[in-house]
Amino acid sequence: MSHLDAALRSPDSKGPYVRRLFHTIADRYDFITVLLSFGLDRRWKQRLVALSGASDGMRALDLACGTGDIALALAERGARVTGLDITLRMLQLARAKPGRAAFLAGDMTSLPFPDQSFDLVTTGYGIRNVPRIEPAIAEIHRVLRPGGLLLSLDFDRPDRTVLRGIYLGYLTCVGSALGWVLHRDPDTYRYIPASIARYPGARRVSALLGQAGFAECRVIPLLAGLMAINVARR
Repeated sequence: MSHLDAALRSPDSKGPYVRRLFHTIADRYDFITVLLSFGLDRRWKQRLVALSGASDGMRALDLACGTGDIALALAERGARVTGLDITLRMLQLARAKPGRAAFLAGDMTSLPFPDQSFDLVTTGYGIRNVPRIEPAIAEIHRVLRPGGLLLSLDFDRPDRTVLRGIYLGYLTCVGSALGWVLHRDPDTYRYIPASIARYPGARRVSALLGQAGFAECRVIPLLAGLMAINVARR
């Protein structure tokens, strides 16, 4: 069993591993995201922001905000945005970009906000990376006001075995090569396909959202179903 496989075996080991990983890759995060998505990541985030209906005065929270792309795009539309991430280096890079969002460190499974604080919660590649999905969903539900909107962009897990194999195989090969070239560790970006293989997928996440009390839960497939946006309303 590889070090990566051992780290992802349980929620207790996944959490520390993911924290260390994102600290390691923070300075190359934007580059890798664009490269692995063939430059489509920006378009997917624009789609999420368009779906948000963000406008002047809206209170928005962007979870696992990374280097701030979604948070800053929401702020450009007039929303009052807080971006939250567990990786301090990601937050430093986000704060260095021009824009009006506020950024702070925190854990999306234990949010430092009162109940019903936000009209909108967004996350890009966040729910897949938490040690346990259900506590993150419960916290999002708690901090959203009644009628508030959740939008989550992430890789999906294709149901068809052949497509899933090709998809994960591509990400494994490319990720391993990039990990070795950039960090001398092939597991660095092999984490992405390994996490997707263990991810329940957008439809199952939609079901979990419904079980947590969200309404109007739906999935918007992207890139022929290899990516998806989960939509739900408090």
